[in-house]
Amino acid sequence: MNEREKYLRALKIHKISVIALRISILILFLLVWELFSSCGIIDSFFFSSPSRIIKLFISMDKSSLLKHIGITLFECICAFTISMCLAMVLAVLLWWSDFLRKILDPYIVIINSLPKIALGPLIIIWVGIGKKAIITMGVLICIIVALTTMLSGFISADPDKIFLLRSMGATKLQILTKLVIPSALPSIVSALKVTIGLAWVGTIMGEYLVSGAGLGYLIIYGGAVFKLDLVMLSTVILCILAGAMYAVVSFIEKIVIKTK
Repeated sequence: MNEREKYLRALKIHKISVIALRISILILFLLVWELFSSCGIIDSFFFSSPSRIIKLFISMDKSSLLKHIGITLFECICAFTISMCLAMVLAVLLWWSDFLRKILDPYIVIINSLPKIALGPLIIIWVGIGKKAIITMGVLICIIVALTTMLSGFISADPDKIFLLRSMGATKLQILTKLVIPSALPSIVSALKVTIGLAWVGTIMGEYLVSGAGLGYLIIYGGAVFKLDLVMLSTVILCILAGAMYAVVSFIEKIVIKTK
């Protein structure tokens, strides 16, 4: 076995070990949770248990549950997509104009530090109740983080390469498309990863405010009537959906790395 084969084998073993440990940690957590609940170490009424969550899932009306999942997933994907598109456009504009970036920089910091939940009543007045308000909340939470992450990648493009392209007569648009954006792909992927989690946070926060359906609504309803198994089931579903979206972005990242 040559050195290359040894390296590839070690790499494969490492990858399998990571996946196996991830699954083992999850299984161990669920077993400990179920054991503590069964033994009375924790109160299953307040903390639920894996078995209670599974029983509730089996007994629930699947069409109604799928409706709530579909509503929240649609709102999250809309907030995520709109945030990324707006962030990309704004990042390009701020990279294009250094003067504009210096003017808007303090405002971006202030907006990012503003607690978005405080804007909830205003959002309802501005766009009305329902999906528009929820998606708007998600966008407000996501866009600044996505913008700053992308802009950081754009600004960090190699200045020597930019100078070389300029000396060869390249336009600013050519520099952007041929150098800046390709070099910022890791930052764009990082923005995607971060924005996924924030999109879910924003969507659930929006559903807390105005929704009559969705997983956020189920969590509020379950807490109000002390159906905490429903709260935990909704939370577990949120984790699964967020993990699935993260897996899609990770797959995109692998493609980006291979094509670079």
